Amino acid sequence: MGWSYRKSIKMGPFRLNLSRGGVGHSWGNRLFRVTRNADGRRTLAVNLPGGFHWRKTTSGHS
Repeated sequence: MGWSYRKSIKMGPFRLNLSRGGVGHSWGNRLFRVTRNADGRRTLAVNLPGGFHWRKTTSGHS
């Protein structure tokens, strides 16, 4: 297993994610979050009380 790097910087509801693969960002709170990864993938996540969650990831390629 190789080494990896990941650092997350929080600025209110906005989060900047730094990794070896590049820079990504996300916006939201514990219930609803939108994320854009360094490779261009987008993820929409909804987390409900009681352990229910829904997540949808779309490719960054057109």
